[in-house]
Amino acid sequence: MPSSLPPDVQGRKLVFVVTEDWFFASHFLPMARAARELGLAVTVVTRVRAHREAIEATGAKVVPLQAERRSLNPMTAGYAAGQLASILKAEKADLVHCIALRGILTGGFAAGMAGVGRRVYALTGLGFIGARTDTVGRLAQRAIRLLVRGLETRGTRYLFENTDDPRLIGLDPAGPNVTIVGGAGIDPEALKPAPLPPQPPLRVAVVARMLWSKGVDLAVEAVRQARARGAAVELSLYGAPDPSNPKAIPEKTLKEWAAEPGISWHGATRDVAAVWRGHHVACLPSRGGEGLPRTLLEAASCGRAILTTDVPGCRTLVRHGVEGMLVPAGNAADLADALTDLAGDPERVARLGEAARARVLDGFTERDVMEAVKRLYVSALTS
Repeated sequence: MPSSLPPDVQGRKLVFVVTEDWFFASHFLPMARAARELGLAVTVVTRVRAHREAIEATGAKVVPLQAERRSLNPMTAGYAAGQLASILKAEKADLVHCIALRGILTGGFAAGMAGVGRRVYALTGLGFIGARTDTVGRLAQRAIRLLVRGLETRGTRYLFENTDDPRLIGLDPAGPNVTIVGGAGIDPEALKPAPLPPQPPLRVAVVARMLWSKGVDLAVEAVRQARARGAAVELSLYGAPDPSNPKAIPEKTLKEWAAEPGISWHGATRDVAAVWRGHHVACLPSRGGEGLPRTLLEAASCGRAILTTDVPGCRTLVRHGVEGMLVPAGNAADLADALTDLAGDPERVARLGEAARARVLDGFTERDVMEAVKRLYVSALTS
């Protein structure tokens, strides 16, 4: 243990609250490892499906939480909070780290019931609500602000993946109780650049859950338009539809797209590095509501140019004309223009990819995230 570490931190209990074990395993294992490096005892409370072993491999204990992911029934939410409060008391939690909006709402109530004042609220993006700019969207964002801030204590710290989201709930991104981290962080040794495949064609991939909010349909339409102009562009879709998500793209639609020239759907992949070895450009035409998309971090670490939308999270990583290209959200024509430009300029594609790799190394690695989180935990436990 480093000599600079406050002696009363080691052995304290940190409890993560997150709705899904796959989400924790995909994005937050470095934070669990950071806590263990501090000497904290770590428990992850989540709905357990198939990722218990991956979480336990960090040295964390896993406690199952029986909660309905999509239910907004106050009785159901109240039962989950009561169940969680009992777990927090049994675990003798010193600090509760609540992940994503549902985890914050349930975990914040539970922490109050259990008498735990030290909390970290990690908003990883507001999903479809955060992307909406109409009256309903603004009202929903205001309601979220009131709910989240209503669960605030003097010992609450906030963790965000971009500087736009704090403002949505009335916080200063540079405030003393706010920490900004580079998403989930990337291991740059595990995801290294490989030589670009021959061009033409320009090989573009979308690696994401197959959701309308990710703009997968916009990528398809943009490729149609670019190909109609004579651009040599091919699109690969990697990801599965999420049946539990109301914004999932039906499998029937994905198969129909894959039957079109220049478009293929491969389902989910476990080998992201292999995907990027075979492609030139990572595309994510998100409609908004992102924290900081891991798929873009992975592609950038592999030295691939990025084509994405000018929305919070995506523009946190990508600077237009430096690591890739930013286009307005919801605009397939602008996306097609960008694809056409990139298809005609292989040298530019290579330059953007090199800059993307450098960008990841400058603050977006797992170690960068872990060190920031360690400072956050020490601050929360000693102030």
